Amino acid sequence: MSAKVDAFEPQYMRIGILTAALQELTPRQIRDADPDRAIEDWLAFASELGADNIQLSAALHPSEADVPEEAMLDPVANTLDLRKPFTTARATRVLNAMSEHRVGLSDLAYFDNMLHEDASIREKKRQFMLRVFDAATLLSVDAVCGFVGRNQSRSMEQNLLDFEEHFVPLLKEAKTRGLTFRVEQCPMPGWTTGDNFHNNLAYTPATWIALHRICERSGVGDQFRIHYDPSHAILMGQDTRSIFQYLKDTGYNFLIGGFHVKGQVIKAQGVSAWGYGGQTIGRGDWVDGKPSQNPAEQAKAWRKQTVLCEHELPGTARHDPLAYLQNRTVDWLDHQLAARELLELDVPNTQLIVEHEYPPARIQDAIRLKPILQGSIAFTRKIDEAAACMFALQHGVLAAQKIPIQGVGREPYRS
Repeated sequence: MSAKVDAFEPQYMRIGILTAALQELTPRQIRDADPDRAIEDWLAFASELGADNIQLSAALHPSEADVPEEAMLDPVANTLDLRKPFTTARATRVLNAMSEHRVGLSDLAYFDNMLHEDASIREKKRQFMLRVFDAATLLSVDAVCGFVGRNQSRSMEQNLLDFEEHFVPLLKEAKTRGLTFRVEQCPMPGWTTGDNFHNNLAYTPATWIALHRICERSGVGDQFRIHYDPSHAILMGQDTRSIFQYLKDTGYNFLIGGFHVKGQVIKAQGVSAWGYGGQTIGRGDWVDGKPSQNPAEQAKAWRKQTVLCEHELPGTARHDPLAYLQNRTVDWLDHQLAARELLELDVPNTQLIVEHEYPPARIQDAIRLKPILQGSIAFTRKIDEAAACMFALQHGVLAAQKIPIQGVGREPYRS
């Protein structure tokens, strides 16, 4: 009689899409007049795309934002319109649409600078974030995703004090509502015409840990988690497996609670010209020695980043194998395998959110964009399924029979 061995039981993640992928799915004149129509339209669209969930994007309306629309790299992503209170009636309408289209919500997303140096602007963003929290509660969502940001008038070290003074109270508000705040780690270099490249304090694992320690002292450690986006790691010269290994080595591999699925393709010519610090002069956002007052020219501050890289919509790029080894693009299969091997995850309830920022394909036309997003979501699902099968086979079936895994694979910390 043969001994019982572990069955082959792969576990898959939930595949979703950030609604900022297509701001004009519902024309603004329609969604401004009927704020929840945009959500209904996106739920229907997501069902057609083959997504399990949407990550519902909220933002200050163009009429309320402190940054002119022309100065933004992306169109204004306020699929969730919170100019007026999000009521129980509004929530019921959205929940009914979710039921009709069989598409869920991964979380609500509001990406803004929550540590802005101007106290009045900072308070405006704080009040909006609280409205996002309240909407999440009414929609029975357990998480909100966003940035920490940075106080531009202070050093990064001083921003730790700003975090404790201004961000921890937000986490306490999240705690009272039973919410987790998942921070995306984009450094946001184009947020300012200044020379700072790191404009989001939580841009790298060592700062995640420092911030989490502050949160633990304040009783909100469980509210602070990371929504990991590998494109930003590539921008920092990092690779996913090494980041996950570092978190495990330091005892913080519980910090990552969700994922954006967005790649980054490093441009060797841009790195040769400017290095990983990005373009520092001649961008066009300064005129006559001072920041331009023209919002369209202010947007050129993003050349700090775009001169050396381009975002990848998963499945749209082909890579030289050396690009993986040199951390110049994302190895998606190893990304999903490393997540299972090194992180503490509840895999079936972990969100993989496709974020579309590949510039040539950012088409504000649903008919043209639909097959592009369908293809990317299908690619993402199959990559996750392949990684799940590899993990189940290698770490379940083979391990139970004491059969070694073949080969070496990608190794962390290798230079």
